Amino acid sequence: MIFKYKGIDSNGKKVNDKVEATSLLEAKSKLKAKKIIYQNISEDSPSFYEELDFSKKYKIPAKELAGLSRELSMYIRSGISIVSALKIVQTHYENNKKMKLFLTTVSTHLDEGKNFYTALESQSIVILPEFFKQSIKVSESGGILDEVLMELSRFLKEQDRITKEIRGAFAYPSFMIIISLLMISFMLAFVVPQITGIFESMNQELPTPTKFVIAMGDFFNNNFITILVLIFVSVITFMIFMKKSHNFAYFIHKLILKLPYFGDIALKSELARFSYIASLLTRSGVPFVQTINLSANILNNLVLKELFSSAAKKVVEGKLLSSALHESKTKIDHAFIQSIALGEETSQVQSVLTNISELYFEENRDKISMLLTLLEPALMLFVGGSIGFIVAAMLLPIFSMSVG
Repeated sequence: MIFKYKGIDSNGKKVNDKVEATSLLEAKSKLKAKKIIYQNISEDSPSFYEELDFSKKYKIPAKELAGLSRELSMYIRSGISIVSALKIVQTHYENNKKMKLFLTTVSTHLDEGKNFYTALESQSIVILPEFFKQSIKVSESGGILDEVLMELSRFLKEQDRITKEIRGAFAYPSFMIIISLLMISFMLAFVVPQITGIFESMNQELPTPTKFVIAMGDFFNNNFITILVLIFVSVITFMIFMKKSHNFAYFIHKLILKLPYFGDIALKSELARFSYIASLLTRSGVPFVQTINLSANILNNLVLKELFSSAAKKVVEGKLLSSALHESKTKIDHAFIQSIALGEETSQVQSVLTNISELYFEENRDKISMLLTLLEPALMLFVGGSIGFIVAAMLLPIFSMSVG
């Protein structure tokens, strides 16, 4: 639970902040340990926005978590303890109440004698990736916390960069598709019906393209609101089923992997992410079976997530990861399996995983770039062709009259 309080700290300065505790008594004890004299303290009631939020936890953006990891790594390398480093970092988040409360809570747990991993695991303010916490856990016991935090920072920053790059690349095509559909819908729903009245007074047989366009115009004009409602309901229903129905989400993810070109991009993107985080965890000293499970948990595709989770169980039984993947009913990139097998034979799995991730990230970047290069002229042709067809269909009867 979160408790808000007002009081005076040890320096006589007024404070108005929040503290996490399991009960009011524990909250008071924590304030006493911090030498804060509270004037009033009460449980913090969530805002309207927080009540609508299903998770009720703050999900730290990848870029923000990368920055936090980098800062902590730099301070620890400078010889500053993790407790002091967190207190310094807190001052950088004065305007972000959730992050400030998160850092304050972790600092409190550390002051109570807990290690960094336990402090992160005990807090309930933010959602942290499981692989992030496990990397912290292993690195603390191995005395390489600063190195692992820096590696985590690089990984999270790279993931954020790739995500933004893909979104930015598809922004223009998405804009063109929406504008073109709106223009065609507008012409069919409002422009075509205005011209139809002229043709009705001609009392002559209309060309087939003109009949088709008029029929489409009448359909859009009579069902415009219904179509919008159906699209909205379909999108909401799809999102709900993707979130609530495992079987439906599994079917969609399986379908995505089978799509020509796009399926290969989706597959290699997931394999690249798996390879990168598995390489990081292996380098951090995480046991290999646990590495596979944690790396599988960051995957978005349920088919691949279940594939690697199942492979991890076979590895526990004594099989090699490459053999477990090869025997699976779900077939993935053969080159990936061969690379893993080579790494297992030479005991260089960590290096092989790093190379795979770099190779697949680069390959996907080239494929997306090529796709966008071809997509832009294709969209222009689609927009021009559609509008041109509508205009030509409307002019055909007029040309027929002129010839007649």
